Amino acid sequence: MSEPGVAVVIEDDEDVRNLVDAILKEAGFVVHSAATGREGVEVVRDHHASVVTLDVGLPDMDGHEVLRRIRQFSDAYVVMLTARRDEPDTLTAFLTGADDYVKKPFLPRELRARVTAMMRRPRAEGRLAEGRLALPEEGRVGYVPGSALGPDGGSGLGPDGGAAGGGGSAGPDGAVIKHNGLALNYKSRMVTLQGSVLTLTRSEFDLLYDLLRAKGEVRTRADLVRAARGDYYDDDAYISDADERAVETHIGNLRRKLREDPQSPRFLQTVRGVGYRLTPKRSD
Repeated sequence: MSEPGVAVVIEDDEDVRNLVDAILKEAGFVVHSAATGREGVEVVRDHHASVVTLDVGLPDMDGHEVLRRIRQFSDAYVVMLTARRDEPDTLTAFLTGADDYVKKPFLPRELRARVTAMMRRPRAEGRLAEGRLALPEEGRVGYVPGSALGPDGGSGLGPDGGAAGGGGSAGPDGAVIKHNGLALNYKSRMVTLQGSVLTLTRSEFDLLYDLLRAKGEVRTRADLVRAARGDYYDDDAYISDADERAVETHIGNLRRKLREDPQSPRFLQTVRGVGYRLTPKRSD
């Protein structure tokens, strides 16, 4: 595995800041720290961070607002750290664009394991230009990176959302999955609907990919928590109600972006009391 890169710790508590700094340095990161939200945004921008740990309760601004500002120019992996116990706070973090959420006090090995699991998730090549994002949408999955463009500057997918020139349900390398006008390219982390690129968060992309791979098999909420959170959750790991409700929130946002008809969904079906599955294929 390549070197982890740069991490930024945004935390006003000096003891916690020093602890997280030590954990990330031990994991191989070059670490920079900030004690306020405004300073943290600039440190992330200046050092082109690949991972950010962000305290929710900062002295100058709410951590969720800090995350919103970071997401305007960076697709860094972000772990929110908080002593708050409210479930709505957890949901807000994911809706704002967080990749993970850790409650204080935490075990050092837990934080390191979560960061390691995030870093294993594939990222689109070429999404960062010299560590910066030129367009706000590049902080979201669905941005069309230059390295993923076709020879004519297009998306690399044909007009129907499939692999350009392929004509099948998957490209030559099996990276493209198609369903009812939707196409997902796992390698470029790009999704199109009827040829138009969708802007998805990292978690929304991972959930959609998991459901498409299942080919109509029911995926429980616990299954989808593992899909969204990566390798940190083993099959026997405890999954809380808050985890499952966070998945429901992501699915709701995903349906909105897919422009689903609640009465006749084209892509995702709810299996009451269990989870979700892909809808049957349509001819239209």
